[in-house]
Amino acid sequence: MAEAVARAIRTGEHLAVQAGTGTGKSLAYLVPALRHALTEDATVVVSTATIALQRQLVDRDLPRLTEALAPMLGRKPRFAILKGRRNYLCLHRLHEGAPEEPAEKGLFDPRAVSALGRQMQRLHEWSSETGTGDRDELVPGVSELAWRQVSVTARECLGVSRCPVGTDCFAERARAEAGRADVVVTNHALLAIDALEGYPVLPEHDVVVVDEAHELVDRVTSVASAELSAAAITAAARRCGRLVDEQIADRLAEAGDGLALALGELSPGRLDELAQPLAGAVAAVRDAAHACITALGPERREDVEGSTARKLALALLEEVHDTAVRLLTAFKPPESERFDVVWVSGGISQDQVRPATLKVAPLTVGGLLRERLFGPRSVVLTSATLTLGGTFDTLARQWGLPPSPVPARSAPGAATEKEPPADDTGSPDVDGPRWTGQDVGSPFEYRRSGILYLARHMPPPGRDGLPPQYLDELAGLVEAAGGRTLGLFSSMRAAKQATEALRERIDFPVLCQGDDSTALLVRQFAEDTPTCLFGTLSLWQGVDVPGPSLQLVVMDRIPFPRPDDPLASARQRAVTARGGNGFLSVAATHAALLLAQGAGRLLRSTDDRGVVAILDPRLATARYGSFLRASLPPFWTTHDPEVVRSALRRING
Repeated sequence: MAEAVARAIRTGEHLAVQAGTGTGKSLAYLVPALRHALTEDATVVVSTATIALQRQLVDRDLPRLTEALAPMLGRKPRFAILKGRRNYLCLHRLHEGAPEEPAEKGLFDPRAVSALGRQMQRLHEWSSETGTGDRDELVPGVSELAWRQVSVTARECLGVSRCPVGTDCFAERARAEAGRADVVVTNHALLAIDALEGYPVLPEHDVVVVDEAHELVDRVTSVASAELSAAAITAAARRCGRLVDEQIADRLAEAGDGLALALGELSPGRLDELAQPLAGAVAAVRDAAHACITALGPERREDVEGSTARKLALALLEEVHDTAVRLLTAFKPPESERFDVVWVSGGISQDQVRPATLKVAPLTVGGLLRERLFGPRSVVLTSATLTLGGTFDTLARQWGLPPSPVPARSAPGAATEKEPPADDTGSPDVDGPRWTGQDVGSPFEYRRSGILYLARHMPPPGRDGLPPQYLDELAGLVEAAGGRTLGLFSSMRAAKQATEALRERIDFPVLCQGDDSTALLVRQFAEDTPTCLFGTLSLWQGVDVPGPSLQLVVMDRIPFPRPDDPLASARQRAVTARGGNGFLSVAATHAALLLAQGAGRLLRSTDDRGVVAILDPRLATARYGSFLRASLPPFWTTHDPEVVRSALRRING
């Protein structure tokens, strides 16, 4: 892998590398990255999806590597971590105080007020102790409401030259340190902002390494999304209320009320057209926000205190205005040519009443990534899960890359030894950035260490919770394993149903996500060997428990996106309209990624043994099952429940 990364950096050809847990992939890309940075006097950016991996790189891998490589490279390489401005304490905001925050429900509760006061006191004390102002270094942390009082977004920032404490700014210090570094560690969100927003937030760089690359599309989509709600409009009106004529601010507040009324008439879901009442309400918000922005007038450099209030108001107003413009523009092209998807979130659904919100997200981010990320620089993408359906092309399409012109190179026993299934259709443009794929395999002997159990005799999953047969099967598997089970469920309702049922039927402790913080539950699960842990999405991707505490991973059903998911359904329809297989390209790809991530929880060290059991029979019987199975590690596979229970008893014994 290190040689492949070095070749990609040297030639400028992009590289996708699948490297399983335990292969040392961070070292494999950091060594050539550091060499390139020092020999070419350049900067390499390493982007991750999780704080845990950032910390591993900055606290463990890079300190060791820079020491080891210094004699060979002529000097000790420098590295830095850089996050979005909102992640750093703002000293000006801390000392000046936040101008009247929008009313929060919790603030009417005296207990919430006193809790906020205690957290603010702690933040003041921490401000004189911290050297970085990085929120992640504040342990234990504080609530989002408390942090909002002492941080600013890029739009709200006065700027280093205007701010009275600009020379001591933690965010500016972090940027300056990153500017001097050979390797800068950041996150996918900041990488997306740097690539998509048109203004640089990262130091100039010619190489990007995207670790946890399976998360890239979702994180970029999140950055490129926006929302409009009555609460946001009210907050913007309140912020500018003392800075402009009262009637102008009231006009914006009334427009927000009008939007709330228009949204109140709609059910949650995707909007294929903007009905006249809603279009009128959004246009009224756009015009009222523009009037407020105009009324704020130009900035007066000598008035720092006024500039702070103006900047904070302007940030909210511009966000409201720009989102309203985007929503109105989204429906102008013919449906087949639209770039954005719009939907209503919240409102009245399933006996819940939440404030309705208009949301907008890009139909695809492939074009953006192709032009802004892959165009100007060399990119290395790596993860333990990049080959879906047995091929890199599935994710490459989402990244905006053409089909690979050459077959992916594979290590013996790697997932890409399998032929991709014939029903993996799609014929994107073959022109575009050149790239190659490489599967370097895994240190695990999958066929000897793990069993994939496909319960093809089970009934198809239903809509009314887990069928009784699923609960019987689950109880039998957990009994045979002696507990030691991670249950991954497609919904919180199913996880709770399984938890309640098994607590009555087995003698082993069963923890359920939501009983406590996820981190504490995972720790308890790891430390108490017979314990089981059941939960949903964050457990599919975030659990690392090597050893005897985890010997059985159970998934209740194929994790397809919900049929009414507005973004997934719109993307699926768009692929189908272009002649592709929308189901495989969107729904099955989403499910394959989660299945692979879930199955990856089982083997975390070379001594681990166990079973991945999938109760949904469609994985064994449906036509698309071959695509999904080709995305899983090459475990030994069986359909026989007795074989599986016997194997679990042997491992447990």
